[in-house]
Formats: sequence, C-alpha cells, structure tokens
Amino acid sequence: MSSHDDPAGPIGYDAIDFFRGNEVVADPYPYFDHLRAQCPVLREPHHDVVMVTGYEEAVQVYNDTAVFSSCNAVTGPFPGFPVPLVGDDVSDLIEAHRHELPMADQLPNMDPPMHTAHRGLLMRLITPKRLKENEEFMWRLADRQIDEFHDSGEVEVVSQFGAPFAMLVVADLLGVPEEDHAEFREALSAPHTGAVGSTGDRSMALNPLEYLYQRFSEYVEDRRARPRDDVLTGLALATFPDGSTPEVIDVVRIAANLFAAGQETTVRLFGTAFQYLAERPELQQRLRDQPDLIPNFVEEALRIESPVKGDFRLSRVRTEVGGVEIPPGTTLMVVNGAANRDPARFEDPNAFVVDRANARAHLAFGHGAHTCPGAPLARAEGKVAVACMLRRMGDLRISEAHHGPADARRYHYLPTYILRGLASLHLEFDPIA
Repeated sequence: MSSHDDPAGPIGYDAIDFFRGNEVVADPYPYFDHLRAQCPVLREPHHDVVMVTGYEEAVQVYNDTAVFSSCNAVTGPFPGFPVPLVGDDVSDLIEAHRHELPMADQLPNMDPPMHTAHRGLLMRLITPKRLKENEEFMWRLADRQIDEFHDSGEVEVVSQFGAPFAMLVVADLLGVPEEDHAEFREALSAPHTGAVGSTGDRSMALNPLEYLYQRFSEYVEDRRARPRDDVLTGLALATFPDGSTPEVIDVVRIAANLFAAGQETTVRLFGTAFQYLAERPELQQRLRDQPDLIPNFVEEALRIESPVKGDFRLSRVRTEVGGVEIPPGTTLMVVNGAANRDPARFEDPNAFVVDRANARAHLAFGHGAHTCPGAPLARAEGKVAVACMLRRMGDLRISEAHHGPADARRYHYLPTYILRGLASLHLEFDPIA
C-alpha cells in the first residue's frame, strides 16, 4: 500500500539507484510514475538500463522475441554480459556466451526455438486435467494449513500459510509423493531473502536449485526404470513436441523451475491479498457476500502489486520502442509494476477496484511467448486461499503489535529489484468454527 507522496522530488528520484539502493523498496510506484512521466521508455543513469514503464511499450517488447532476447531475463544488468556486445546484430555473441550467464538453463532465460521446445514439454505436464486434480488438493490443503493456527486467532501469513501452502501445491502438481512432503517442507522452508535481484552488492550463484535438481533427478531416473501410475512417471516419460525424449536434466530443469518460481511469487500474492483484506473490512464483507468476486479480486491484487516488478531483455539489433531508439546490446527492464499502473491502460491506476473490468489485462504474468506457464496455478491458489481464509477467519485485521496502528503502519518489503512483496504479514482474526 503506497501513499504516492513524492518526498524525494524529481531530482531525488533521478539520483536513486533502483538496482542497488533501498530508497524505493517500500513504495516503488512514485518512482515508476516519475520515470513514465518523462518517457515510457527511459534509460536510467546508473546501470544503463532502459526502463520500459508504459503498458503498450511493455507489450511490444514482450511480443517481439526475434528482436529481444530473454538470455538476461532474470539477471538484468548483473553480472553483465560475459563479452562486449558490439556490432549491428549481436545474436551470434548471445548464442555463443549465453551459457555463461547465471541460470542460463532455466526456461525464463531461453529463446526460441529452445524455449518453444522446453515450454512445450512443460505444457504437456500442466494439463487442464492435472490442474483440476491439483485444485481439488488445494481445498483440502488450505484447510489443513489453517488448522495449524486457527484456534490461536493469529497468523503470520507468509511463513505459516503462504510458503508451506504454495510449496505443497506445486509438489502435488508435480507428483511428489505425499510421504516426501515433510522432507521438502523442511529442506525448503528457509525464508527467502531475495538473493536473485537483491539490492546491495551480492554475488549470484550460477544455479541456486541444487536440492531440487538432485531430488527430481532421482525421481525421473526411478520412474524411467520403474514406471508407476503416477504424475512423476508422466513427468519422466514426457517427450518434446517433436516426439523426441528429453535428457533427464532437461526434465529436471523444467520441474525445478516450476517448483521454485511458482512458490515465491504466489507467496507474495498472498501477502498483498490479505494485506488489502485486513486493511479494508468493507472489502472483506463484500467478498463474503459476493464470493463470485474473488477471482477478480485476485486479478486486481496481481495488477496493483505485481509479485515480479519486471523482466529483462537484451536487444539483438537496433530497433525502436515507443519511438525511442534502442541500440543493439541494450539491456531493457520491462517494468510490470509500472505498466500495470499506466493510466493510459487502467483508469485511476493506483486505486484498488475489486470489480475493475479490465483487471485481468495486467502483465503480472508477463505477456507473449514467455507468459508465466504457472498463471492458471497461481490464480487457482489465490482463489482457494482467499475463499478458505474468509470462510474460517472472521474480522481479519492487521496486528498492531507487529505493524503499528492504522495511521502509522510498519511493513517490511523484500529488498530486491525483481520481487515485490511483504517479508511478513501478521494478522489477527476471530476463529469461525
């Protein structure tokens, strides 16, 4: 929730290093507005990143995979490209050195045709039938999760509900046996500090998913040797769209990426959703009275506080975006959080409007070929979580002991330039039998 004051003023905002400083972590939206007011496509002065803050301009970049490479989608300006990007077309340099970038083997950083093949493999796993089965599991899991704190009348949403719920939902989707859920929960329960995209000078590991790689490699190899009637066997035996059999590591990368990426962002969605509900009793009551509004409420929560602030792209050739020339080798940040508050696309964009007609037009899941494949999963998780919490928890309210009184709230947001969300959210409520 932002005040949209401009205490720094235009000169102050120009001095801010968005990627290394924490000045706008708590409320980045006035900064985004400041950039867009100058130009929806503007080069920031500290790391030479072109910030794309306009909605139409963002869609243009997302849709043009031939001109804009995703090789730096997660890393952005850090650690930089391994070699100087010189020439009128840097495509060959990108292909020759992309493997040297952190997380180069992950789906978000791939370009067609490799991205097309690997995404096709993933979509063979996330079928409508599997998603329906997974949603049935969500309803049971949500109640189980709420049972852990229900009688106490208080909850820290991120650690007590969001993180374990999101993790076990993806574990179920991928077919991790229920007897292994406790192990996964213990191994992956350390709070995320935003190592990817952290503000501050921190180095980035080449691959932060070692645990998931190891476990899913074991699963895939076991199911290929001893097939069963389970989802992991489907994962192990899935083929690329052309019918070829992937290497084990290819399957593991897809599974691990979905497992890791799907959790962090969904937990941030929960934080936003329940923060808005707890701050606005009238909104709680409206959703209790009109539960059909819950899906649109989730969309508006995604629009107003996009869990991913932005994605990066690297221009292959000289081009234009929004009338602004983009030289080859330019790093762009498509700022989802800014595009989703572009007044040219969303009326009164800084207001939370639960029945906003075009809320679903947001770019929280990206756009085009790289649209988040887990979007249907996140939407279902949001719907189930809100419905179950409202059914079992009356008068949701912010804990003043942790966050201060209504006129002086204290919220701590993840100190990263990629993720947007609360580090914790303490609520109090009246248990409903």
